[in-house]
Amino acid sequence: MLAVTVRAKRAELETSLRQAWPDLVVTDLRPAESGLVMLRGRIGGDGAPFNLGEASMSRAAVALETGEIGYGHVLGRDVVMARLIAVVDALWQRPGDRPHLENEVLAPIRKRIAREQSTEQAKTAATRVDFFTLVRGED
Repeated sequence: MLAVTVRAKRAELETSLRQAWPDLVVTDLRPAESGLVMLRGRIGGDGAPFNLGEASMSRAAVALETGEIGYGHVLGRDVVMARLIAVVDALWQRPGDRPHLENEVLAPIRKRIAREQSTEQAKTAATRVDFFTLVRGED
């Protein structure tokens, strides 16, 4: 679920959440903020860890009036997006809202992602080159 929300566009989340839950009361537990995180890597996946570099990241924590707490993290400096992801995370915890969230918010985003992947795969397939080796029969 969160893997879909981080690939969503901000307008998709804002519009669908506003339409589906127009009277939703959300309290900021941790105001959305941006900062840096250290990215770590390993050579070959199991070598000694090393610091690869820093990346900007935004995070937020919200609570719904019914008590659910949601957390949102996203690469980049879009604090509004981090807060929207936190709201989706909190709504996902309410069993009564989960089917509605899936159908009204996440399903359209999944469809867009699938369309974009299909288009990208078609573009890639059009440039594919098949190499083969000819064997000369000189026996």
